[in-house]
Amino acid sequence: MANLVIVGTQWGDEGKGKIVDILARDADVVVRFQGGSNAGHTVVNDRDTFVFHLIPSGILYRGKLCVIGNGVVVDPEALIDEMDRLQAKGVKIGRNFAVSQRAHLILPYHKAIEKASEQSKGWRRIGTTGRGIGPSYADKMARIGLRVGDLLNPQLFRRKLEENLGEINCFLERLYQVPGFQSEKVFQQYMGYAERLKDYIADTAVLLNKAIDEGSTVLFEGAQGTHLDVDFGTYPYVTSSSAAAGGACTGTGVGPTKIDAVMGVAKAYTTRVGSGPFPTELTDHVGEGLQERGREFGATTGRPRRCGWFDGVLVRYATRTNGLTSLAVTKLDVLDGCQELKLCTGYRHGNRLYKEMPSDLQVLSECEPVYEVLPGWTRPTTGVTSYKELPPQAKRYLNRIEELAECRVDMISTGSKRSETIILRNPLGPARRKPASARRGRSPFPHPKKH
Repeated sequence: MANLVIVGTQWGDEGKGKIVDILARDADVVVRFQGGSNAGHTVVNDRDTFVFHLIPSGILYRGKLCVIGNGVVVDPEALIDEMDRLQAKGVKIGRNFAVSQRAHLILPYHKAIEKASEQSKGWRRIGTTGRGIGPSYADKMARIGLRVGDLLNPQLFRRKLEENLGEINCFLERLYQVPGFQSEKVFQQYMGYAERLKDYIADTAVLLNKAIDEGSTVLFEGAQGTHLDVDFGTYPYVTSSSAAAGGACTGTGVGPTKIDAVMGVAKAYTTRVGSGPFPTELTDHVGEGLQERGREFGATTGRPRRCGWFDGVLVRYATRTNGLTSLAVTKLDVLDGCQELKLCTGYRHGNRLYKEMPSDLQVLSECEPVYEVLPGWTRPTTGVTSYKELPPQAKRYLNRIEELAECRVDMISTGSKRSETIILRNPLGPARRKPASARRGRSPFPHPKKH
């Protein structure tokens, strides 16, 4: 396989960071295609624990080009902070990193709007992170957004900013009764960011397509999960971008005919952060046990995640929506010691049995899960690296996940470390011989000229 998309099959937090980190060994380019700094990917290796919010986790490998695509909304303050933290841990960021000039910017007023809007909604709150993601995407669709490339044209940036703030300040002050923003102060702040980021800004669609045409392997890294997709998720309790596999094309400028496979990532159970329906949610000691053993707290906000049993309906929907070719099942070890395990095979609402996800949010909220019960296992799976070494009950559980998801399992994570992984089939295949420049630790890809 040449080019692979990685997506979450649940409500995010499935452990995509670790899977991308492992597969990045066999990729030449890693590109993030949607979302913003509300996402958090955690990678644990022999050097340290790294938490990524915007930068692709492939940056931990030498000789990889890491790209933030046009489908991402970029908070330059958060990006610079992430760059500084990574560099403080010895991670090189230079010619191996590029940001799309077409990516939209998050500005201070986006955060203010999101926080004020959430506070005003009461019980209708979505549970956003307050990072300004939604309002930035809203401006993008309203055709009034500022883009990363605008940072390189101070006169244009100032004009767009002043035009926006004329309306936005009125909106903030009159509707939400919160202070507005001074355009000059914001302008100077963002020109400071421009000075720091200007060498990384590029037409990344050109870079990516050129790399593919020259035979490079590209790994497309998604954030959140399928059921947070703005079109196919549990709307309105979703993110504001295309978190499904289709977003890999619109978020990078790479056409669908250049993508070879899509791997979905699913936890061996289910979690969700924030509000919204969750048919298999456990509010008892079993759910608390999953939360504690799985350390289910958000990498970005620290919020506790709601936990529940594996939902086959949910993941099968993701298989179809994304065109999944394989699955990576994570956190299998968290289920160690459970006497019995439940898997959701359908939903019951009144007298009707649903085998597919209902699009009606009220119906989904009122559904009762239909469970199939399998025996658990007592022998630890933490750190197991061979499928043969898994307990028979764990193998049976994984086989049932395959059947319910209608998708084969290629990878199984049995711990947080890179080494704690079972790879049945590598969707990128064996590593190919890289150009000499890459073997010496230098990026083989042309970097944008300095401005």
